[in-house]
Amino acid sequence: MKVLLIGEYSRLHNSLKEGLESLGAQVTIAGFADDFKNYPVDIYLKNAYNKGILLLVKKIIYKLTAIDITSLSTKRQINKHKSKLVNFDVVQLINENPFCTIPKLEITLLQHLFKHNKKVFLLSCGTDYISVNYAFDKKFRYSIFTPYENNKVSKANYWNVLKWRTKPFKKLHDYVFKNIQGVISSDLDYHLPMRNHKKYIGLIPNPINVDKVEVASINITNKIVIFHGINDKNYYKKGNDLFDEALQIIKGKYASKIEIIEARSLPYSEYIKSYNSAHILLDQVFAYDQGYNALEAMAKGKVVFTGAEQEWLDYYHIKEDTVAINALPDADKIAKKLEWLILHPEKIAEISKNARAFIEKEHHYVLIAKKYLEAWSITR
Repeated sequence: MKVLLIGEYSRLHNSLKEGLESLGAQVTIAGFADDFKNYPVDIYLKNAYNKGILLLVKKIIYKLTAIDITSLSTKRQINKHKSKLVNFDVVQLINENPFCTIPKLEITLLQHLFKHNKKVFLLSCGTDYISVNYAFDKKFRYSIFTPYENNKVSKANYWNVLKWRTKPFKKLHDYVFKNIQGVISSDLDYHLPMRNHKKYIGLIPNPINVDKVEVASINITNKIVIFHGINDKNYYKKGNDLFDEALQIIKGKYASKIEIIEARSLPYSEYIKSYNSAHILLDQVFAYDQGYNALEAMAKGKVVFTGAEQEWLDYYHIKEDTVAINALPDADKIAKKLEWLILHPEKIAEISKNARAFIEKEHHYVLIAKKYLEAWSITR
């Protein structure tokens, strides 16, 4: 089977590729390398004019002419690779807007994929039309819109989320859903909004290549090490400000018992190494389920503060605080959970063991690849 994976978020498609290849599939990844994270791709697209003086030039040109030069650059790059993007048995889009161009151009680029390949499927694993509108309508108790509603983030800085509520992106959404064979969600945050949609195939958990992720032995002989990784662009969106508040509380009470490591906007290869010595990892707040960074950390045996809501506990039939710690949007509650672990270090070793076992059972990259092959066999 020949498979083309369009786009990359947090190494999801790379791990899926590794699983599929172990089952004999021929897999190509095309797209951007996910900004500074710099994940490997087979057909590389440069996301041009989005930094420094070039970004300023781009904004001026767009204001004067309504022409997006980043979109034009992406179009030129794809045109060079068009012959490589055909005759696949399955194409999977990482998002409804996988090439990150303006909607009108995105539709043109996607037409080529729909016309020259057998089947095209969509992943719901990041902000898209259905999940954003579900969150905006307050169907979650809290969501990625919470920082925006609390005036922590400006409209301009939240454009990548808010764009899904505009007419052009609704038109793009409608076009994609008209042409895909089906849509798959990666976790509960995307599964819940998609339920009952006629093209929804179901939830397939994120694949984790456990063969590449070594378990770090939990050996607390001195201080408990807490790791806080920050992507500056998503500081409020991920709830890093709440983690910072919670850490201030904990430092005031247990400074002699803890060590805090902070890392900012690191490439993936550096990030994954930067928390090796940590016992606890602070991932994100505004989620019901774990994203990719959290899952990889759990595979390493870290105690991760992340999305672990009741819906997730029910779905996987597990008990609270046994596999991951639910990071609620409340600094005091986060601090209390940290305090519980500091005062009961034996729980860290217990959760560490459970976290690794959970990843091997529910997220093993080969088992997940098999689920994708089954899902892709569907014809609608």
